[in-house]
Amino acid sequence: MEQDLRSIPASKLDKFIENHLPDTSFCADLREVIDALCALLKDRFFRGPVRRMRASKGVKGKCTALKGRSDADLVVFLNNLTYFEDQLNQQGVLIKEIKKQLYEVQHERRFGVKFEVQSLRSPNSRALSFKLSAPDLLKEVKFDVLPAYDLLDHLNILKKPNQQFYANLISGRTPPGKEGKLLICFMGLRKYFLNCRPTKLKRLIRLVTHWYQLCKEKLGDPLPPQYALELLTVYAWESGSRDCEFNTAQGFRTVLELVTKYKRLRIYWTVYYDFRKTKVSEYLHKLLQKDRPVILDPADPTRNIAGLNPKDWRRLAGEAAAWLQYPCFKYRDGSPVCSWEVPTEVAVPTKYLFCRIFWLLFWSLFHFIFGKTSSG
Repeated sequence: MEQDLRSIPASKLDKFIENHLPDTSFCADLREVIDALCALLKDRFFRGPVRRMRASKGVKGKCTALKGRSDADLVVFLNNLTYFEDQLNQQGVLIKEIKKQLYEVQHERRFGVKFEVQSLRSPNSRALSFKLSAPDLLKEVKFDVLPAYDLLDHLNILKKPNQQFYANLISGRTPPGKEGKLLICFMGLRKYFLNCRPTKLKRLIRLVTHWYQLCKEKLGDPLPPQYALELLTVYAWESGSRDCEFNTAQGFRTVLELVTKYKRLRIYWTVYYDFRKTKVSEYLHKLLQKDRPVILDPADPTRNIAGLNPKDWRRLAGEAAAWLQYPCFKYRDGSPVCSWEVPTEVAVPTKYLFCRIFWLLFWSLFHFIFGKTSSG
């Protein structure tokens, strides 16, 4: 399929996405099984020794597609955990309870696809997975099961969270060095950030993700996280187009050009957090001054999605530069596709800008009043 994508003319990219991305024949069956599985877990979860725990919902997370196989996350949110620390401290017990319930579901319920719980790696393992497969379609999805604190039970996904929540997250209530362990708590906000986008933008994200997987098959690890490429695609569209019916080849080229400019990337969003709270503002200013690339998680300001190793980006940038010469970025007459004009960085507001504006207004008013008094 790599050769097909490289050689296909720019005008045919939409048709390529429609025909090859994704394989919907298995997705419908998969979605039905996952919905049923989440409903069953919610109905019967933790009737053993941990009686106070129940599942509030299950959410399918990131899905990485490979040849005939995909890897995905199934996050099981628990409504009786009180904060992030509970998730970290009780993860071993939670995994055992989830495994017990999955085994019961496996033996009691018949699904349209094969459902198989994987054995734990050790008695005290904190990892659990299961497989869904359709032998006749030669397709298989392996799910890693992740118990999580139900953050969204306390936040309205359609509204901006109270910034005190992020101030608490930053100020030390999250154990040092454990920020990465908590990323699944933000799964709902992260999914909504992508899912609320126009249909064509989501198709472009699928195309970029497919390109990333082709690069990964060729180059191997390490590469930047796939989610960084998805966010880069959103940023490219927001900054360069915002049209619901854009030119797919232009969007694709813009993303790859941004990859080649990774040393200058500083990207963040203020959809869920911003600079109004002093503690959050100070933290963001410090984080955004770090070495590039910086791509902050739109839901969790403690995570730089770009990662910490620029060598990973250098390898991917080399591949992106080569791809920019391929026919998929040329029209049938041989003319090149132009990219959108997109800056490599998002401006950062001046520190304490609001305080400065306040004092400026105060002194202007002061001089106006006392100037009139003295002149009178």
